[in-house]
Amino acid sequence: MENKNTELHPSFRGVNVHPNAFVDPSAELHDGVIISQGAIVGPNVTVGKGTEIGPNSVITGRTKIGINNKIFPNVFIGLDPQDLKYKGASTEVIIGNNNTFRECVTINKATDEGEKTIIGNNNLLMAYTHIGHNCELGNGIVLSNSVQVAGHVKIEDKAIIGGCLGIHQFVHIGYLAMIGGMTRVDRDVPPFCLAEGHPGRLRGLNRIGIKRSGLMENKDFNLKLLQSTWNLLFKSNDSVLNSLEKAMKGELDLSSSKLCKFLKESISKERRGPMPLVNL
Repeated sequence: MENKNTELHPSFRGVNVHPNAFVDPSAELHDGVIISQGAIVGPNVTVGKGTEIGPNSVITGRTKIGINNKIFPNVFIGLDPQDLKYKGASTEVIIGNNNTFRECVTINKATDEGEKTIIGNNNLLMAYTHIGHNCELGNGIVLSNSVQVAGHVKIEDKAIIGGCLGIHQFVHIGYLAMIGGMTRVDRDVPPFCLAEGHPGRLRGLNRIGIKRSGLMENKDFNLKLLQSTWNLLFKSNDSVLNSLEKAMKGELDLSSSKLCKFLKESISKERRGPMPLVNL
């Protein structure tokens, strides 16, 4: 059923708004959008074609949501950050296409003027996931149930995060990294790596994730070279800086270069540094 407001606001035509939902007249809703019972869509919100907003969800603030997203019940997007430094700036949440946000997901807007919280495409955020202010998530990421992501965290494409864990602010999670459930994530997790434990420690390469990703069929990908680069970086008795320098002087393919670049940035003063290797 359509909300009575549809007759007053032509921009709502082609949109299915439950009569017990509230949509601010200034919101921009595209064709095929579904707004379920009890949902609230505030001013300055844009919702792309085919996106479904579940019962009792709240979408507010300067929030832009792309096409074909599935938002389950009791999801809260665009509310003020849980940051004592927040002074009321009109910041943004930008969400791409084909994402699934399960029950009780919360996504906060950024803290300071001109800043954004960004979610890419084709991500799955399971129930009770929290995304803090100024976070940036790439594409094809899976966050399992009750993953709590603090502010300014960056998660790269195809990372898989196990359930019931917290990620410390300013941590970076690399491409195709895998983090086991209940891990304490207080340092950077490099691309292609498997991390687990409390405190979190690197366990090796995410070999299962690499095989499932289809990289093995890419002629530019060399698993043996990636493994030898990983061994040099993380299992050498040399310092991280010296190991990194040696690795970058040697033979590298695209994946090994990605790993080295991430590690070089991770040990910079602006980052928290890489998660250490487990002591076996």
